[in-house]
Amino acid sequence: MRVFVVSDTHGSNGFLNKALEEAGHVDYFLHMGDLEGSEYFIDAFVECPKKMIAGNNDFSADFEDELEFELEGHRIFMTHGHRYGVYAGVERLYMEGVERGADIILFGHTHQPFLEEINDTLILNPGSISLPRQKGRRPSYAIMDLKENGEVEVEVKYL
Repeated sequence: MRVFVVSDTHGSNGFLNKALEEAGHVDYFLHMGDLEGSEYFIDAFVECPKKMIAGNNDFSADFEDELEFELEGHRIFMTHGHRYGVYAGVERLYMEGVERGADIILFGHTHQPFLEEINDTLILNPGSISLPRQKGRRPSYAIMDLKENGEVEVEVKYL
């Protein structure tokens, strides 16, 4: 299963549209929050199943702050990350995800891509598609490939 993972669009959909075109076919779409109106674009143009959560700037959005769900045999925990001090590190986020039984933890908020595996738990931040903050400041998203054999392959992509 090919999963498109994005965060922090902040209502700017030009790069999101470009990333979706570049990614081609995806089976699932996940957004880690700070949509600020991007949900209308996503609802109109993303045809596969999707899950979106609220970020710290989604004041009027009608989304959950966090989600836990099963996908292709994996337990996924989605959060924007601002409640777990992710600017200081992922330790609190990791502990919360493990407590919830997740083997994949997805977050945003920092606007910087992050990919690490700790004790068989994958932690991924796709960065920001519209307001990147990492060196080079290139818009980013991720493609997560959930294989039938249980393996997970992740590629952070840059525009």
